[in-house]
Amino acid sequence: MRMMVHENTYKANILMEALPYIKEFSGETVVIKYGGAAMVDEHIKYAVMQDIALMKLIGMRPIIVHGGGPEINQMLKAVGKESVFKNGLRVTDEETVEIAEMVLAGKVNKSIVQLLENQGISAAGLTGKDGNTMLCEKNMPQGEDIGYVGKITQVNTELIDTLLSAGFTPVIAPIGTDEKAQSYNINADYAALHIAKALKAKKLVFMTDVPGILKNVEDPNSFISVLEPEEARSLIADGTISGGMIPKVKSCLEAIEGGVQNVHILDGRIEHCLLLEFFTSRGIGTLIHQSGR
Repeated sequence: MRMMVHENTYKANILMEALPYIKEFSGETVVIKYGGAAMVDEHIKYAVMQDIALMKLIGMRPIIVHGGGPEINQMLKAVGKESVFKNGLRVTDEETVEIAEMVLAGKVNKSIVQLLENQGISAAGLTGKDGNTMLCEKNMPQGEDIGYVGKITQVNTELIDTLLSAGFTPVIAPIGTDEKAQSYNINADYAALHIAKALKAKKLVFMTDVPGILKNVEDPNSFISVLEPEEARSLIADGTISGGMIPKVKSCLEAIEGGVQNVHILDGRIEHCLLLEFFTSRGIGTLIHQSGR
């Protein structure tokens, strides 16, 4: 009997810990960049959809921006086409952008929509082409032409706002267009960043395959829980933040400068990582937040 009382008290304490966060975030817009292992592991994938369903049911307004690189690679391989990357971006010729659009807007996008619907959440899939949501021009990193890779010039939020107002969870594939109706493949982190800025989202979440920002990349327990923008810039300058984490953190800083209040880097390999980060006092990832908040 004592064991049961103790267990019930523990459960009640968990719910009470979440209560102030539920109050704070109800009605707020959250952009989630969904990718990495969380899109591959079926068990984790199911847990992510449960997290998003709960967020929706308590009044939050989640928006999913997803990647799909492994699925694109698989399709390219099936048609005998090699995947080529330069500076972390996929070299995207005319055939490749057609395949990317087919895979992202079709297979991947609709599978996420169905997973949310299976949780009882109304979801609607779209690309940046729908409603001219993401207008692009050709991205030329270091002046190099890598094909139909998009650099976002404008985000139109009208369609997203309409879906949110109607109670739908938007699921956005990172395919954009230009004024000539040319399709562009867009890096999903980059797309999520610009959508969050345009919406002045309360939170932007990057789901990754790392614990967060680490003081020592060799020590997974050295992750940094909370940072202000100036601290993050200092860690880049002194080399603590290095390699592939630099563009991720720079995206976080750009989001903060663009009006997003909080940006999270989460380990998407952890079951229910979204709930643990948002609704517990310690969280599990790295939070970069506006100074003074």
